[in-house]
Amino acid sequence: MNRAGIDAALTDAVESGALVGASAAVWSRNGTYQGVVGEADAGRPVAQDTFFQLASMTKAVTSVALMQLVEQQAVALDDPAGEHVAFVRDVQVLTGFDDDGTALFREPARPVTIRHLLTHTAGFAYTWTDEMTAKYAESQPTPAPGSAARVEYPLIFDPGESWVYGASTDWLGRVVEAVSGLRLDAYFDAHIFGPLGMDDTTFQPNPDQIARLARIHRRTADGLAVVPVRLPAEDPEMLLGGSGLFGTVGDYLRFTRMLLDRGQLDGERVLAAETVDAMYADQLESTTTAGERRFSPDVASDLAAFVREDSGWGLGFQIHRRGRPDRRAPGSLSWMGGLNTFYWIDPATHVTGVFATQIDPLLDPATSKAFSRFERAVYEALG
Repeated sequence: MNRAGIDAALTDAVESGALVGASAAVWSRNGTYQGVVGEADAGRPVAQDTFFQLASMTKAVTSVALMQLVEQQAVALDDPAGEHVAFVRDVQVLTGFDDDGTALFREPARPVTIRHLLTHTAGFAYTWTDEMTAKYAESQPTPAPGSAARVEYPLIFDPGESWVYGASTDWLGRVVEAVSGLRLDAYFDAHIFGPLGMDDTTFQPNPDQIARLARIHRRTADGLAVVPVRLPAEDPEMLLGGSGLFGTVGDYLRFTRMLLDRGQLDGERVLAAETVDAMYADQLESTTTAGERRFSPDVASDLAAFVREDSGWGLGFQIHRRGRPDRRAPGSLSWMGGLNTFYWIDPATHVTGVFATQIDPLLDPATSKAFSRFERAVYEALG
């Protein structure tokens, strides 16, 4: 693989001021690539062991954990999730607010299933992906750090009726815990991170990992401003299966390589090949299902449009029905994290890549452009 074009794409992103620093890695049949550029913090260069908040890239890991339990016949995709998690069993649909701002609810038409949680069709939103959810959260006491209340939102539609990006995978993590009898971090360590050799991925960074964290920057009218470090609560009530992981690009590439190679890596099988094939299958009936909700202005680009680009959703990640010119092929899968970390897996070309920076807000245009240029450079290098 010709590194020059890929290196240039990363270097230009820093020299232009789009990024402070980034780490990226690629694996393909034609070779591998791992590169770093810029600073992780003032005076500290990005290194291959630089630590990143992976945010929603956690979702794919939680989805794999759940599918392992499906393989074991400990749970089935169309089982009601409320059989394992009381909050999901009792959750109601938010229909609006009365004149004094009191939230109004009704019973859902059907239970939330495991499949609904995997595909974001349960009806759970985030405060930044749905205005009613945001208004409801504002009416509630401020949740304590590490508490389950951080994601205890009502549904905004009947399960299976639409698609909205939100807290579904956090509740999927609770299902994994209930079915396995292990806390989510212990389950990941035993059944995913250990077998894959992902020794530098965690919910709770230790002092060495904290020292390697890339500093978050927020795009402002005056340029990139430093944001205080965000660390998780020391003893959280609930580990967030939708957004809680920290790790390195190299570690996450091992995870995506496992999915690219249909469930195994270096002789260690994490999922059956047939299970990975099922995860790759588009679960949405039409493009109109996705991207219908309004999104917070804190998201610099329109996430609804990003999702709606003729994309579906598999059992844990976005499916690209048409691919992208000069980049990933149709049938590729991908997702991202809220601080602009990205991954994609392209079975047709047999390539997978991971790109990480720490820029707020999500889909910041300059950062998105830098990632797109990096991905295009990868495919040019592959020939």
